Amino acid sequence: MIRLRLPYPVSANRYWATRVMRTKATGSWRAMTYVTPEAKAFKERVRWLAVAQGIREPIAGRVELAYRLHPHRPLDWQRRTRRDPHAWDDTVECMDLGNCEKILSDALQGTVIENDRWIWRLTGERMEPDEHGARLDVWVRRLPLRESPQVSLCANTDEAVP
Repeated sequence: MIRLRLPYPVSANRYWATRVMRTKATGSWRAMTYVTPEAKAFKERVRWLAVAQGIREPIAGRVELAYRLHPHRPLDWQRRTRRDPHAWDDTVECMDLGNCEKILSDALQGTVIENDRWIWRLTGERMEPDEHGARLDVWVRRLPLRESPQVSLCANTDEAVP
């Protein structure tokens, strides 16, 4: 099991950018999407933290990825908790878990995991902001191969699969 505490991820809106360029050969316009310098810096920080943790090569094969996203705690958090003690953090600005997963899996690729196509189990959770600041706690675990084929692959095709 690998456990990493990472900085709060770059927003998906700032991770990729698109530029429209004219091609030299035909003179036609073409949109080009690229990873921004801010995203490259996040990926490099993730790589550096993984190496500092002792990770020398990525996990090959199937993995389970779990993460907890901790948004930044606003300065008025105490006032918010008095007003709505059970759901005060619903109003805290936080990236959505789907974007977080894509940015995280992209940043882990080649350093912690071989390729994000090997993520077979995924769990993400948005946490309540706390005194430790905005961050991303990540757990990666190699999944064992199945000892026997899936029953549904061997079942009679005339039968309904649940």
